[in-house]
Amino acid sequence: MQFRHQILALAIVPLILAIVAITWLVTWQSASLARASIDTFERNMVQAKQDELLNLTNMALSAIDGIYRDAGPDDEAAKAQVRAILNALDYGEDGYFFVYDYDGVNIVHPRQTYRPGQNWLSLTDPNGDRVIYNLIEKAKEGGGLHSYLWEKPSAGTIAEKVSFAVGLDKWEWMLGTGVYLDDVFAQTAAAHEDLRNTINSTFFTIVLIAVPAVLLVFGSWMVLNLHERRLADSKLKELTQRVIDTQEEERTRIARELHDGISQILIGVRYAIDLARRKVENGAEGASDAIGKGADALNGAIKEVRRLSHDLRPGALDDLGLSAALEALTHNFAERTGIKVILEAVAFKNMLLPEARTALYRVAQEALNNIDRHANASEVTLALSSPHGRVQMVIADNGKGFSRDAGAQRGLGLRNMAERMAHFGGTMLVEPSPNGTTLRATLPKSVFIRQSKLAEVA
Repeated sequence: MQFRHQILALAIVPLILAIVAITWLVTWQSASLARASIDTFERNMVQAKQDELLNLTNMALSAIDGIYRDAGPDDEAAKAQVRAILNALDYGEDGYFFVYDYDGVNIVHPRQTYRPGQNWLSLTDPNGDRVIYNLIEKAKEGGGLHSYLWEKPSAGTIAEKVSFAVGLDKWEWMLGTGVYLDDVFAQTAAAHEDLRNTINSTFFTIVLIAVPAVLLVFGSWMVLNLHERRLADSKLKELTQRVIDTQEEERTRIARELHDGISQILIGVRYAIDLARRKVENGAEGASDAIGKGADALNGAIKEVRRLSHDLRPGALDDLGLSAALEALTHNFAERTGIKVILEAVAFKNMLLPEARTALYRVAQEALNNIDRHANASEVTLALSSPHGRVQMVIADNGKGFSRDAGAQRGLGLRNMAERMAHFGGTMLVEPSPNGTTLRATLPKSVFIRQSKLAEVA
């Protein structure tokens, strides 16, 4: 995996994990709170139903209390009156009272008229619950609630029902009434369905936010990556062009040096040799003088070749070090241009990296060439020192200087020098003024060869 892809993964994967974790946490907490609220609502509704049953049962007992209190155990007339009252008590299509004796025979049932007079003690609901038997037992215990499945008159379906049964012990009757809980369960089911819909909606909303966020991060990365690629390609093209320009400039300089210097000298040597040949053939005097002038011209050509070779790659830089190479450079510069050069170079305690030596030498060489071509200076100072363990080279002249805008447009020279320093993490500052120009090139401590490496070289 490429480094840029690793950065993308480090940016997107934690974002996706965080979104998933937050989504799960929010969904879980919301669902837990909603379920707790629904359960509480269901319990409260069932409790309200149960309280309603107690109130209805007390109402029925109050309706028959006067008759039941004054009647005897076998008072059939009183029993008939009570049956009539209970049959008439009605609180909705599914609300009614029922009565069974302790043996399980139905006495009152307003909705299911086929039940009175028959024994239903062994009746069970679809779950196997002995409904009548358990209700009678609750009545004998002094009254209580019992849940079971029973047919709902309004719907004609089986539904869960809770009933409260109380005993009329004098007559051995069980009086009861009940309410159906399917409406409660329907409301809780609807609440659960709303909860699921809400969770789904919340999840969908988070996805709508998260997916664009991830896509935004990915898209931003793609845009930045594309921009960086284009910028890198542009810089690479610019660098390639600059290398080509530098090569062409160097070739042009060498060609000019060869044409204007060595070529002219060699032409003079040829003329001198031709003159000497003609004098020898004619037996004239002065042939030796012509040969001497040709030899002097050849010596000049040899010096010129040495100078060009020294400019391309000075041997002293590899053999004697930077200080010696700079001394030779300044001496040749002063001899060639007539500009006075003051060299102040210190000996380093540690050796410089070969690449760093070459970079400093090329900066000095380019700076001196610029002074020769543009500064119109009469004196140059070149100081090489090591302040605070770093390498610093300062080149100052007393020429006419230049403006910063003009310096920015001066071509490849200054940029090449700055890039040579930047390659090693160093800096190059140019300080122009009307009284001359100062160039400061600084390299960090990392350009020194460590003692361990020096020992290995030794």
